Amino acid sequence: MVDVDPYDPGDGSLPVFRWRQAGRANLATRRQLRQMGLRPGGAEPVARIECRGGKRWAWLYRIDLAKPKFAMTLAKEAALDKAMAQRQTCGICRRRYFHCLPLKTLGSCLECYDGTPADPASYTAPPAPHLLAA
Repeated sequence: MVDVDPYDPGDGSLPVFRWRQAGRANLATRRQLRQMGLRPGGAEPVARIECRGGKRWAWLYRIDLAKPKFAMTLAKEAALDKAMAQRQTCGICRRRYFHCLPLKTLGSCLECYDGTPADPASYTAPPAPHLLAA
């Protein structure tokens, strides 16, 4: 009697699981690890999960080898806020929205682009002019 793994391709490559066949007991994707407060931590993927006929796939990592996520520091938080401010601020009216603007395609918010009124609850007022000079 031989123990055969039905998911092992047999050529030495990583096993491939279909959608919902990998189980959550010992394997997880990066996104699933992040939800658990973990990260791969340098561990190599041990399998691959596929869906939509192999058009979409993700690496699977062992949960027991995962390490805790790095804590968010004030410097990281400030850098992230600065980067998001670039994507959320209209270049014309200087309002900062609570969502990312289509700056690559439109170059501004919808109100500045075609006059579509924006909900006042979706943005913050632009900073005072004396604060922009600093």
